[in-house]
Amino acid sequence: MRGAVIHAPGDVRFETLDDPKILKPTDAIIRTVATCVCGSDLWPYRGAEPIGDPHPMGHEYVGIVEETGPEVTQVKPGQFVVGSFATSDNTCANCQKGWQSSCLNREFMSTCQADYVRIPNAPGTLVATDQIPDAGLVPGLLAVSDVMGTGWWAALAAEVKPGSTAVVVGDGAVGLCGVIAAKELGAERIIAMSRHASRQQLAVEFGATDIVAERGEDGIARIKELTGGIGADSVLECVGTAQSMRQALHVTRPGGNVGFVGVPHEVAVDGLELFFSQVGLRGGPAPVRRYLPELIDLVLSGRINPGKVFDLTLPLDQVAEGYKAMDERRAIKALLKP
Repeated sequence: MRGAVIHAPGDVRFETLDDPKILKPTDAIIRTVATCVCGSDLWPYRGAEPIGDPHPMGHEYVGIVEETGPEVTQVKPGQFVVGSFATSDNTCANCQKGWQSSCLNREFMSTCQADYVRIPNAPGTLVATDQIPDAGLVPGLLAVSDVMGTGWWAALAAEVKPGSTAVVVGDGAVGLCGVIAAKELGAERIIAMSRHASRQQLAVEFGATDIVAERGEDGIARIKELTGGIGADSVLECVGTAQSMRQALHVTRPGGNVGFVGVPHEVAVDGLELFFSQVGLRGGPAPVRRYLPELIDLVLSGRINPGKVFDLTLPLDQVAEGYKAMDERRAIKALLKP
């Protein structure tokens, strides 16, 4: 088969790889219908994370089941499935509490920008649709496998409630999906922090009521101005930098909550400052599997359309251009079709 391999910062190649095989009785092999480049893939691409030896890339996927191990009965060959970037057995103590991204048998997906993918823990990871979806629904279902599920988790972690005010820090795919989530959970006012016109437009389409282009101290001051000097009830931190976390904590009102889902890079939180802010802080890898059935239904019913975050579609063999376009901010998110 063929797939993406990262060799060094800025160096992603499309290469011939070994076909995946069933290694455990709970494995499944899927033929990829669509995959994509994630904002978190840009960390190693930009040299902000070590790469080590060349290795495959990608953790977002939808596809058709080709083969299953003997213990996989929940899905069968020929079905269209959506999974999560973190596989889970869905039976351990953590999974039963709804924390599938901390499954005791968790494996993170990392080979999905390819023609075929082996899915560990397939019985507890994959969710099949009743029928093969129309092509127009595929981008939305692909978004559910990570960015929509992560945006949903950010809103829940921030305790967005009906009638509340929410701020979304970050205008990447996760942040934009966080706007969708905040609206679905009933926020009356949604303030999206964005400096890019195309992303601002999409944020408004998804439900943002206000746009703040300022960053840093100016951004904090502007949010405080919009909220009567108090701050927001809920803040979704969807970037993972020191600046974005500082912005999130400083625009949350006392008693409010921050849901942080951006993978932290050089982020440090002052314990004394957090103590006196009386702000709740919760986040981490999204338990996407918990939300898959609900989010799949919302996409299939047409109630939400997170697939709009894909503003660049490329054949899989042009995966390197997908990385480059996102790195240069010419694209919000690149969808790849084998």
